[in-house]
Amino acid sequence: MTTTPRTKSKFRLPTPHNMGYAFNWTGRIGLALILFWAVVAMFGRWFTPYPVGARVDWDYFGGISAEYWMGTDYLGRDIFSRVLMGARYTVGIALAAVTLACTIGVVLGMIAAVIGGWFDTLLSRFLDAFNGIPSLLFGLVVVAAVGSSIPVLVLTLAAIYMPGAYRFARALAVNINTMDFVTVARARGEATPYLIRREILPNILGPVLADLGLRFVFIVLVLSGLSFLGLGVQPPNADWGALVRENIEGLSLGAPAVIFPSIAIASLTISVNMFIDNLPTKIRDRAE
Repeated sequence: MTTTPRTKSKFRLPTPHNMGYAFNWTGRIGLALILFWAVVAMFGRWFTPYPVGARVDWDYFGGISAEYWMGTDYLGRDIFSRVLMGARYTVGIALAAVTLACTIGVVLGMIAAVIGGWFDTLLSRFLDAFNGIPSLLFGLVVVAAVGSSIPVLVLTLAAIYMPGAYRFARALAVNINTMDFVTVARARGEATPYLIRREILPNILGPVLADLGLRFVFIVLVLSGLSFLGLGVQPPNADWGALVRENIEGLSLGAPAVIFPSIAIASLTISVNMFIDNLPTKIRDRAE
């Protein structure tokens, strides 16, 4: 008895040779700022000139000086030190939440697209209903009911943005699932995990990465909004949104204590947008 040899699909996981990484100057600036804030989030605590909770100046809302590079806050604490530590919470919580949301959403989206049928229908309708809840309102209800902590914030933010990641990945995977190379792989008996890992995921990876960047920006803004309302990171710790809320009274005085945390939020979100605009959205086919 003779057996027909298995043929491998010509579509493979992306490599530097078959993905188009070409960043212009805006993409490079965005990447540089992202790496800067990543380094600050990881190592900033070692470079704080003062303890983040220590009162170092008796003058509240102090101006910029050689001693206090970003001024002081409403209690006379050094804002530069608090911004460095705030990056740890803002970047860390947002990165953990977007990774969890997109991982679960993309995997479920690809599974639903490949399996189809009642599983796809029920899951899609359930997540559509969940996605209809306003994100900030949902966060307010959950955090107010359960209490604010870093695990609660991460899980809440991930739950808010997971349905959107699911819908985006499913829409891409449905189109790929109808293509000839997937049909051939299914006809030769490949299982669902193989179809997802080797046929569908490599061909939606570019748009999925761009979507991940956008959701990271949304999560940073929602986290800052929760902190501004007092339901985010709790004292004595503070993320950038909490720093803005604490020092909002200094806005009329033009205090650096409220300006610099706002600049930090804006620079992070804008740099991520600049970077994802340059991510590859098409994987060029390359036959073996």
